[in-house]
Amino acid sequence: MLFASLIGTTIEFFDFYIYATAAVLVFPKLFFPAGDPSAAVLQSLATFAIAFFARPIGSAVFGHFGDRIGRKATLVAALLTMGISTVIIGLLPTYAAIGTLAPLLLALCRFGQGLGLGGEWGGAVLLATENAPPGKRAWYGMFPQLGAPIGFFLSGGIFLLLSETLTDEQFFSYGWRIPFLASALLVIVGLYVRLKITETPDFQKVIEKNEVVKLPVATVFRQHGRMLFLGTIIALATFVLFYLMTVFALSWGTTKLGFTRKEFLVVQLFAVLFFALTIPFSAVLADRRGRRATMIWVSVAIAIFGLVLAPMFGSGVTWEVTLFMAVGLGLMGMTYGPLGTMLSELFPPEVRYTGASLTFNLAGILGASLAPYIATWLATNHGLQYVGYYLSLAAVLTLGALLMVGKPRAGKEAWE
Repeated sequence: MLFASLIGTTIEFFDFYIYATAAVLVFPKLFFPAGDPSAAVLQSLATFAIAFFARPIGSAVFGHFGDRIGRKATLVAALLTMGISTVIIGLLPTYAAIGTLAPLLLALCRFGQGLGLGGEWGGAVLLATENAPPGKRAWYGMFPQLGAPIGFFLSGGIFLLLSETLTDEQFFSYGWRIPFLASALLVIVGLYVRLKITETPDFQKVIEKNEVVKLPVATVFRQHGRMLFLGTIIALATFVLFYLMTVFALSWGTTKLGFTRKEFLVVQLFAVLFFALTIPFSAVLADRRGRRATMIWVSVAIAIFGLVLAPMFGSGVTWEVTLFMAVGLGLMGMTYGPLGTMLSELFPPEVRYTGASLTFNLAGILGASLAPYIATWLATNHGLQYVGYYLSLAAVLTLGALLMVGKPRAGKEAWE
């Protein structure tokens, strides 16, 4: 069960991150008109944002079936949606071949990626947490969360390998397509594992008690609207932090700070190790000290980190930038580890797939979809310090929601 939750999110986030990397390094040159490079980057980042608006739709659609027919079948469908969209991106003709149709098709495939991930994350978290023994819910819930750093490490690693083995001409001619097409192999493995699992005990009880909800989305908004809102804000700082540390940092580092593509990818791959290592640490802490208490002090740390973002990152000195990336992604692991468990505990089992997915993906719209775009605009027009203020503000809002949230639906072993 845990491997099925981990392999699925690893594949989904691998697909999602190869697009993020390509949106900075490849798409501005190949899928948009030649002209102002900055404008092309902003247009490319706008297509990156589309997936975050598709994710709540995926949450509603896949959440509906996940809460009505079960977690297993829904997770298989979500994985296929993401995988097919990603492979098609690897086959798309460029702007030079078909003109404005190229960015339109790219945007459509990006929408498909968002739709699939919108249904994937919530189901994977439930697959883990709904099989957890007492007192281990956060520990089990961190396994699908590990898919994020592993997927990021694989995506960054493959782009780094391509940069090492191919010339720039080869990379922009065909090399960039390889990660998208290789995703098909990962999807096959993921489907094999997913088809072997059984339904979770919590959902089995919902069926036995005849508590299946006809319209889970309507029930979430009508009966659990407060938790939906607070859960969305609780996840806000997590999203802002991550996409500033990955997409924005890669873009700014390679265009303004003088790093080559290879140099900055190496820095990111080193820093993502801290992301992976702090996830299990934060999960243990959340089981022992409580989800909310853990996330409160991490949110305070993120707010402080925002205030030192400009001097650490803006220096352009390799060791300072590396330290900045390691600290930032380490904080990301600390907030991301208990996040899935905490969001799932806000809702009862009969609407948990829909509720947890919606909170996570609505936060994606607010905190991630436009974060690279906003950060690029702020840094260009007002300086890097305003990017730090942007992150600190998100952390303060998250802290406020954590202080306002009440008792969980999942039982006494939750966050208090």
